[in-house]
Amino acid sequence: MTKNIVIIGGGHAGAQAAASLRSDGFDGRVTLVSAEREIPYHRPPLSKGFIKAEGDELQELRPAAFYEKNAVDLVLGSEVTAIDRDAGLVRLGADSLPFDGLVLATGARVRVPPVPGIDLENIFLLRTAEDARRLKRRFAMARDVVVVGGGFIGLELAATARLLGKTVTVLEAAPRLMGRVVAPAISAYFLDLHRAMGTTIRLETPVHGIIGENGQAVAVETLSGERIPADTVIVGVGVVPNVELAEAAGLHVANGIVVDEAMRTSDPRIVAAGDAVSFHHWALGRSVRLESVQNAVDQAKTGVAALLGKGEAYRAVPWFWSDQGDAKLQMVGLSNDANSSVLRGRPEDGSFSVFHYRDDELVAIDSVNRAGDHMLGRRMLGSGFQLDKAVAADEGVDLKKLVLAG
Repeated sequence: MTKNIVIIGGGHAGAQAAASLRSDGFDGRVTLVSAEREIPYHRPPLSKGFIKAEGDELQELRPAAFYEKNAVDLVLGSEVTAIDRDAGLVRLGADSLPFDGLVLATGARVRVPPVPGIDLENIFLLRTAEDARRLKRRFAMARDVVVVGGGFIGLELAATARLLGKTVTVLEAAPRLMGRVVAPAISAYFLDLHRAMGTTIRLETPVHGIIGENGQAVAVETLSGERIPADTVIVGVGVVPNVELAEAAGLHVANGIVVDEAMRTSDPRIVAAGDAVSFHHWALGRSVRLESVQNAVDQAKTGVAALLGKGEAYRAVPWFWSDQGDAKLQMVGLSNDANSSVLRGRPEDGSFSVFHYRDDELVAIDSVNRAGDHMLGRRMLGSGFQLDKAVAADEGVDLKKLVLAG
């Protein structure tokens, strides 16, 4: 019988796992271990509103009283050093916690590119609240900011820096912004948006190194040898899943902690959820690893159900968002295997969507300042509703009425 469940990780997946255990009726001991000292908090605001806000208050996912009321033991500021599957113990240095069930919500860390100068003092990565506090203090004195990476985090911080009056240059090695996850029309729109804000965007510009003086970065050198002045360098070139604990414990790992359709690892006593998880996607027909709050929360719910003997297949439709300047980008579904797309609305009007199709099947929607399209998209993809391409492109058609009628 499961009496002790330990959750490793204090992000969105870990916090949801704790809440779901209690709401699903588990009455044994629940312990959440986090390397961070803060009560689990909302992470997306760190690259957006938190940097601009006057105070350093975090948006807690649930108040401290929730954990006390639901008898969830929080072990904060503690690093898990090993998982002893044979003994059923989670090791925390000299201490240990017994487990009958285990939730791995270990998340991911920022990828550190192997370039000279990356260890200079005024180089910034953003993943945790402490990272955000450090960057916020730096922004108070920064003048010339160089952002390495034209993905979500880099562009969100670039927009924030411009709004704070900094000189900003974004260096992206690929031919377009956010090229791994959005349609070309979306990339082009945000390229124009950031340039209109006064940000210099350099595409197809790999970084060769960071130039320092007296331990401080003073410029970023591109592969072509150009040096761009910088007193603050932000690196946002993706993340690496935290799989080391799982791998050392003998669990199956391949670009993430490998799980079955109910989030069970190769040890059925252990489930995993969130950014560190690799799972077989039912629609794409291959293994994927997703990095989003929605995915972390929904996988945690599925994994907890499996631990409690109620396992069902994970079938949640993924969705993502990014706020950059005055533009809200919202995405639903996965466009990886799409082979055609149609435009609804006009980018020049600042409000439009791209509907992605694999042959005639709607598989994803990218929306800019069109929350209605996004919400309808979540409903359509969740229910399997199919939308003809010509109808999707025709703004004369009331999509809401059509979807509700279907």
